[in-house]
Amino acid sequence: MRQIALPLTWPADPRDDAFVVGASNAKAVHMIEHWATWPVRAALLVGPRKSGRSLLARIFAAKSGGTIIDDAERRPEPELFHAWNRAQEQRRPLLMVAEAAPPHWPVALPDLRSRLAATPIAAIEPPDDALVAALLEREFARRGLDARPDLIDWLTTRIERSHVAVMRTVDALDQEVMERRKRLSIPLARMTLASAALIPPLPEP
Repeated sequence: MRQIALPLTWPADPRDDAFVVGASNAKAVHMIEHWATWPVRAALLVGPRKSGRSLLARIFAAKSGGTIIDDAERRPEPELFHAWNRAQEQRRPLLMVAEAAPPHWPVALPDLRSRLAATPIAAIEPPDDALVAALLEREFARRGLDARPDLIDWLTTRIERSHVAVMRTVDALDQEVMERRKRLSIPLARMTLASAALIPPLPEP
């Protein structure tokens, strides 16, 4: 029986119930939820594209009263340095969001580098099968598409296990359904996704 990934239990407002918790992000959610236990008043939230990291950061800001800096690896280093210091002085938590933590993005400013080294990291990992299935179900439902359980199971075992692949898969099938005015099915998905290089190509006849 497939594990069901549950919605986040502390949305900031009704629109934020879209963040789905599974084994690959549960530790990050737990750490963000317990921000008062951080050793310093700052943390890094890292994760792949389309993983919901910015949404989770917004939920954190609404619940904690803290501040967030998205795309931290692209921001000026003095800005991050002063924001980190300000968070300690004001006792107001800061969450910096990035795709990966240093040293994956180089930090030239020594004082910032030492502060980031002391900063706890909440990492969102690539989704497991259960979370991929839950994300597929959510995205199909958002588009009003009738995705049967057998199709969800079929897709889960074939597409790349990444948040981006989930979005690309649903986008491709949504477009195909609209253009062909056909019901979602495994044969339709096989043809569409193979043509879009989202699954291995179909064997030659």
